[in-house]
Amino acid sequence: MSTSQQPDPRDRPARLSVGVVGAGRVGPALAASLQLAGHRPVAVSGVSDASRRRAERMLPDVPMVPPAEVLARAELVLLTVPDDVLPGLVEGLAETGAVMPGQLLVHTSGRYGTKVLDPALRAGALPLALHPAMTFTGTPVDVQRLAGCSFGVTAPEELRLAAEALVIEMGGEPEWIAEERRPLYHAALALGANHLVTLVAQSMELLREAGVAAPDRMLGPLLGAALDNALRSGDAALTGPVARGDAGTVAAHVSELRRHAPQTVAGYLAMARATADRALAHGLLKPELAEDLLGVLAEGTDRTNGSNGTNGSEGDAR
Repeated sequence: MSTSQQPDPRDRPARLSVGVVGAGRVGPALAASLQLAGHRPVAVSGVSDASRRRAERMLPDVPMVPPAEVLARAELVLLTVPDDVLPGLVEGLAETGAVMPGQLLVHTSGRYGTKVLDPALRAGALPLALHPAMTFTGTPVDVQRLAGCSFGVTAPEELRLAAEALVIEMGGEPEWIAEERRPLYHAALALGANHLVTLVAQSMELLREAGVAAPDRMLGPLLGAALDNALRSGDAALTGPVARGDAGTVAAHVSELRRHAPQTVAGYLAMARATADRALAHGLLKPELAEDLLGVLAEGTDRTNGSNGTNGSEGDAR
């Protein structure tokens, strides 16, 4: 067995100079993970003070320069800007001649595939869409979280191997998403992850209102088990008063929410109705119990929309 040291990642072939346009929470973390694989972050752009501090923390000694200068210095450019900003940014960079032939141009938007990079493609760039299915904090812990993270990848056929290699080097696992399926893919992630944060935050607020001193400690084991069960068993993991058809309990919930947190009623009713539909479809909710339950949910929805009053004030209160 050889006792020689493993080669330094910087000695591997095809190491790239990396630039970041948009020093939000995602870009510096991806660049830092590529640095661990031996690539060289050489430039980053950011506008806000928070972006500059984040870049200094995650990518120390990497200069902050304007976006066009990032492209001038880097062989691989990460475009990590908000979805609505991305098309205009790409068009502007292409029109001003900042894009260089043969340059790998990678965006991290979940919404878009590679067509949004067409202006840069016409300028000779190599387009990749690599979206990490992960929530980011803007701190070094993000680099660790990339280990085993799935990436939604869209790339031209001739660049699939390059896209796969970059994702693997960042510690992730590529999941190929067709161009026309990107919006659906992104909607699915937002439904599961973004809305989960809202639900958990609302639950914690209600527990505090109920007198629970440490709602996070109470919810942690419960939500961890619920998530694990859902990922393992899907709809078979449904529990609670809606899945059981406990119409009286659901009515009590709605009444209490109207008194203490009216802003949560619409969300509760919408999720309860979706849960009831799924529980019925999978045989968990007995049809003979569903009628009363659905009646409670329909009545709650009518009240939330203000249809039982003369001025709709309850609906406006949301």
